[in-house]
Order: sequence, then C-alpha cells, then structure tokens
Amino acid sequence: MMPKVSVIIPTYNRLPMLKEAVDSVLTQDFEDMELIVVDDGSTDGTAEEMKRYGGRVKLFQHSENKGVSAARNRGLLHARGKYIAFLDSDDLWVKGKLKIQVSFLNDNPHYPICYTDEIWIRKGKRVNPMLKHAKYSGWIFEKCLPLCIISPSSVMMRKTLFTRTGLFDEALPVCEDYDFWLRTSARFPIFFIDRKLIIKRGGHPDQLSQRSWGNDRFRVVALEKLLSEPYIGSEEREMILKEMKKKCAILYKGFLKRGNEMEGRRYQEIMRRYGMEI
Repeated sequence: MMPKVSVIIPTYNRLPMLKEAVDSVLTQDFEDMELIVVDDGSTDGTAEEMKRYGGRVKLFQHSENKGVSAARNRGLLHARGKYIAFLDSDDLWVKGKLKIQVSFLNDNPHYPICYTDEIWIRKGKRVNPMLKHAKYSGWIFEKCLPLCIISPSSVMMRKTLFTRTGLFDEALPVCEDYDFWLRTSARFPIFFIDRKLIIKRGGHPDQLSQRSWGNDRFRVVALEKLLSEPYIGSEEREMILKEMKKKCAILYKGFLKRGNEMEGRRYQEIMRRYGMEI
C-alpha cells in the first residue's frame, strides 16, 4: 500500500543532529508514512547508523556531496506518498505535526500546500523571530520576496504540486528554498497553520545560510529567473523588479565597501538591463 506521507530528510555530516531529527519523525502520532533519508556524501558514519533503523528508514546515498537541492530532489523521485514533508537534519518536529497537516490537506483540497509556525533555538537558547520573519496565509507571493519566510521543515504539500512548480534548483548552493517558495507562491495560495510544530536549531558553524556574506546574490539569480516565467503577470513583475533593485543596491554597496568594484558594478549592470539605476 502507498503511504499517505513521504518524509524526506537530506543530510550531510550531521549524525548526532540527524538521529534526533529521525527520532522526532518516528515518534509522531501518525504512522501512515515512509521516512526517506538522503545521505549526501557524508563521511561521518551516517549511512551505517541509518541502516540500524532497519525498514523504518529508507536510505539513499550520494557518493559525493551534491548539495541540499540534489538530495531533496533524489528523495522526491523515490517518494510514494500522496503528501510530501521535508525535514532539515538540524531541525526537529513537535509531536502532532504530521497529523495536523494531513488533516488540513485532507479537508482543504483547494490548498496544495501548508506550513507551520516555529520554535527558534540559536546556540542552544530559545529566541524570538524578528518581525521580518512573520508568517502569512493565502496568496503570499509579495511577502516571500524580501526573504525566505517558509522553512522547508515546516511544509507539507501535495506531491502533484511539483508537476507545476518543478523541483529544487540544483545550481543554487543556498537560497534554493527561497527560489522554490517564489515559484510556488506565484502559482498557488499557501496556508499558514498558526501552531509551533517545528524546532529550528541555528547558529551552528555548518549551517548553510551562515557560510558566506551576500546570500542576496543567489536571491537576485532567483528573481531574475522568475522574470522570464510565463505565469508572471505585470503586477508580479513590478514587485520583483522593486525587490531586485533593493537587493542589487545592497550588493553594489557591499562589494564596493569590500574593495571589489568589478563585482559591485555587475549589480548596476543587472538593473540597467531592466532600465533601472541604483
């Protein structure tokens, strides 16, 4: 029988955290699911440890590290569930998450995707998210433009959604989730379940979003890609250009400050292509 939900955990050299993430899935009060772990080239014994879970964990491996998008996409290709849920290997689920989201999607066929609120832990301490991380429901494309407000660990979606949105962009080393939520929110309404059903653990050195200055570089790539999509109307186009201008101005000033004028000028040129000055 096909499981109702496929849970996909991509991981790379995070064994202690991964075991906690896996346990937070296996102790959910919902059993009609399969748990897929994609080991993206780990060298810390991840595969051997996952095999100890027996049939409760389906393990897929990359022989080398290909990035989180490739790992999520690999999981998706093997997923058999009607609904898909992701969990990053440094995050945890609160008991009840799967049950609540399955119930919502079952009862609301016009919503292809829902996400939940979060508990934030930074360096072991609970912190409050800032106002810019506020969550919204419905047609939230405009709210998704400044930064990523949806955590991959908090979503559940119908598998059929991917036939419209496509998969995660494997060319983006970071901000691949930002890119995916923009493509999704431009096409579909997204429902926010106002309950803290995931624990986001941040502040550790291997966190992707912490690795380098200027993640807006990759957001600009995502925004520029969107401009060529046929489903983007004139109103959305205006919103995208406004956000791109903001991000390009920040990058231009940032690169100049760091003495990299050539890279800075690139962001001036990008906006000139659209008839705008920064």
